[in-house]
Amino acid sequence: MKFGTHMFPTDYSMSPGALAKAAEDRGFESVWFPEHSHMPVDHSPSPSGGDVAKQYYDTLDLFVAMGAAVATTSTINVGSGVCLIPQRHPINAAKAVASLDQLSSGRILFGIGAGWNKPEMEHHGADPVTRWKLMRERIEAMQAIWTNSTAEYHGDLVDFAPIHQWPKPVQKPHPPILLGNAGARALQRTVRYADEWMPITERIPDLEGSLAQLAELASEAGRDPIPFTAFAIAPNEEAVERVANLGAHRAIFMLPALPEETATPLLDKQAALVEQFADA
Repeated sequence: MKFGTHMFPTDYSMSPGALAKAAEDRGFESVWFPEHSHMPVDHSPSPSGGDVAKQYYDTLDLFVAMGAAVATTSTINVGSGVCLIPQRHPINAAKAVASLDQLSSGRILFGIGAGWNKPEMEHHGADPVTRWKLMRERIEAMQAIWTNSTAEYHGDLVDFAPIHQWPKPVQKPHPPILLGNAGARALQRTVRYADEWMPITERIPDLEGSLAQLAELASEAGRDPIPFTAFAIAPNEEAVERVANLGAHRAIFMLPALPEETATPLLDKQAALVEQFADA
């Protein structure tokens, strides 16, 4: 099983470049960064309930953080965990992801989500009611841009005439798309337009049943089995063993937004689990 670590990069936490290099040196397969462009004063409650932590207000731009991580490393994969697609124009996002994939020689993992903070997405002109349809159309448009020399897309919410855009991603047909969603239609969405499912496992009451359903839906759609990444699992043996037994090929731990001298010992503890379970 592969392992990743995730942190909100801020002006007071370990820098994304330093974190990525430290994770690479300790045997992690991937390093991940989240996205929030801003936090409206009148924002939605966090998905876990209550107010959001300060790091949500303070996080650096996602693609800038990923670029810093790419620049300091040579082997570790760099992931978005997750990119809020309703808040990103597909032409710009396609350019950013392809550019990162070029600069990293094919080390980008593209985690995506539709978001939970309704005022935040509304500030970007996205309607919370139609955000899932908007995300699907934007991802399909990006896939068209990545895989065609001349690309166009004509949907209900995304529409553009033929364009040329380079660079194309190094990975073919494009960097893996991991859907970070645990909602009612998450499995159907994964089968329709993603390469992998990346839920926060603690939010799924019957993970084993959901994985069985995902396999069934993929088979019905004529797809090969779809991989599963366990996002935000606890950094302990019990949690790792659980997702390993369920067939996860990657587990992602979380790090708090702390400075390097405080975060590094926590990363070391995670690295011990990586060493212990890397062949699981």
